Amino acid sequence: MERECVLLVDDEPNVLQSLKRDMIDEDYAVVTAESAEDGLNLLLQQPVQLIIADESMPGMSGTEFLSIVRQQYPYIIRIILTGKASLESAMKAVNEGEIYRFFTKPWDNIEFKLAIRLGLEKYCLEEEKRILLGTVKVQTEELSHLEKQFPGITDIKTDESGAVVLPELSEEEVASIMNFCRKEYHKDCKD
Repeated sequence: MERECVLLVDDEPNVLQSLKRDMIDEDYAVVTAESAEDGLNLLLQQPVQLIIADESMPGMSGTEFLSIVRQQYPYIIRIILTGKASLESAMKAVNEGEIYRFFTKPWDNIEFKLAIRLGLEKYCLEEEKRILLGTVKVQTEELSHLEKQFPGITDIKTDESGAVVLPELSEEEVASIMNFCRKEYHKDCKD
């Protein structure tokens, strides 16, 4: 996977600069947007794994922005940053944007950096899980296809000790299976 990317969205340039400065030594790319609309446009151009958005922005709040992000890019990790912490705004952000974390300004730099690292790790683990589940799905479909072609091929028999007992196959059956596998391999190569 390429280097992870964090998107910072805040209408205050000094906050963006402060956040960027705090992250200068980190092992991920940082991009910024000064509005929710700019953030959405940036997402069309560049893959992002984690977004930190200010709650109070003109035009579209951070909660509204992260709610749109959740719908269009559900795997991106979302963090909200606010100067006005209230239980109501926190609940709204959690419910509408399914945020990962909620921070108030001024933020604790160490806790903030740790949340970003953990968020990126969460993204990577979930991405790996999606890939593995996709692989399992493909393999299951392939086994099902093989079972249709060669009924009983996926049956596994074991002896008393749990060791797998391989059935005796005739030379014709082995040749038929090998021929089938060659056809499938060449078909996959053309795709």
